[in-house]
Amino acid sequence: MDFSVEPPETPAVPRDAATVILLRDSDRGLEVFLQRRVAAMAFAAGMTVFPGGAVDKRDADASVAWAGPSAAEWAEWFGGTESVGRALVCAAVRETFEESGVLLAGTAGEVVADAARYREGRAQLESRELSLADFLAHNDLTLRADLLRPWAHWITPIQEKRRYDTRFFAAVLPEGQHADGATTEAESTSWQRPAEALDDAKAGRSTLMPPTWHTLTELAEFGSTAEALAVERKVETIIPTLRREGDRIRVIVGDE
Repeated sequence: MDFSVEPPETPAVPRDAATVILLRDSDRGLEVFLQRRVAAMAFAAGMTVFPGGAVDKRDADASVAWAGPSAAEWAEWFGGTESVGRALVCAAVRETFEESGVLLAGTAGEVVADAARYREGRAQLESRELSLADFLAHNDLTLRADLLRPWAHWITPIQEKRRYDTRFFAAVLPEGQHADGATTEAESTSWQRPAEALDDAKAGRSTLMPPTWHTLTELAEFGSTAEALAVERKVETIIPTLRREGDRIRVIVGDE
C-alpha cells in the first residue's frame, strides 16, 4: 500500500467547508438525510455523507439578509473571524439547498414551505451563476440562521492531499419541504434511522467517513429531533490521526 501515515513536510492547507445534518421525525423515530456520492467525485467518491461542501468566497457577502444568531456568534461557536462565521452559515444554507432542495430561508417572518418554486434559482446556485446573496435578494428571502445548530468541527488528517476544515450544523427539515436527490453529486439519497445507517456500513452496504460514522453514533442516542437539538454541545476541533496496522490504515479519533 502506497499511502503513508507519516506527516508530509508541507501539509495541505484545509479549506473551510460546511456540512448540514438534516433531521426529521417519523413514525419510526429520528431520521437523518443521507446521500451516496457519485464515484466520479474528487473527494469522498462513493461515500455516504450528509449534504455539504466547500465555502465559496462569495458566501462571506455581508449583504445577505439574515435572521437568527449573528455571524459573530457563529464565529465564537466554531472559531474564526466574523467573516468566516458568516461564510460558514451561508455555505451551509447554500449547499443544503443545492444538494437536497431544502431551503433554510424565509419570507415575511415565515419559513419557506415549498422550496420547489425556487428550482431555477437552485440550478443557478449549483452552476455558480448566482451567489447566495443574489439568490436571496432576487426572491425577497431572508437566510434563517436560527434554523441551524452548531454540532461539530472536523479537520481532514494532515496526510491527505485534499483537506477540509469542516463545521457541522444540525437542522430540522422545515414543515412542508421535501429533501430530494436532484443533484449531480449524488447517485442516491435516503432518509434513515441513524442505527440503520450504521448497520448498512457494518454490513458493507455503504461506506462512511469517520465524521459521518461518529455523528450517526451520537444521533442514535436520540429519539426525536427535539431531543437532539436540546442538547447543549461544546464544539471542539477533531483531527483524526492515521495508524498503519499491517496492510491496513486505521483512523484514530480522540484518545483511542
